[in-house]
Amino acid sequence: MSEKEVLLTPAGLQKIEEELEMLKSVKRREVAERIKVAISYGDISENSEYEDAKNEQAFVEGRIITLEKMLRNARIIHEDDVDTGVVSIGSTVRLRDIEFKEDVEFHIVGSAESDPADNKISNESPVGRALLGKSVGSMVEVTVPAGTIQYEVLEIHK
Repeated sequence: MSEKEVLLTPAGLQKIEEELEMLKSVKRREVAERIKVAISYGDISENSEYEDAKNEQAFVEGRIITLEKMLRNARIIHEDDVDTGVVSIGSTVRLRDIEFKEDVEFHIVGSAESDPADNKISNESPVGRALLGKSVGSMVEVTVPAGTIQYEVLEIHK
């Protein structure tokens, strides 16, 4: 079974590497210490501290596995790879919302580093998918849960 390619910008790669290092070097030790302390309380069969620590350990180890898998399957999108003629992963796109006459700007990234609060949207999101391959002046219609949004592509840059 082939694993899904993970598209990352250099900044996204760095963020994942930093999180992985923190989990391996700091979080693992903290959780191991919590387990050790909980065991020292005696009977672990009804020890909530022990149960919580074991659950956190499982989460941390699962996250480490996920991040390592992402790094193994990563393809880095460098700024030089970004074509400003059309919207692609790595592009920053300024759009005009036709209905509200407002401009918005999105950075198109791979799903692993999307962060809508920071205007980083995934190439797999409805808006991201609709924008890919579009050029300046294009009209884009996106179906979202609240209805349909129309955008005009105003600018594409790195």
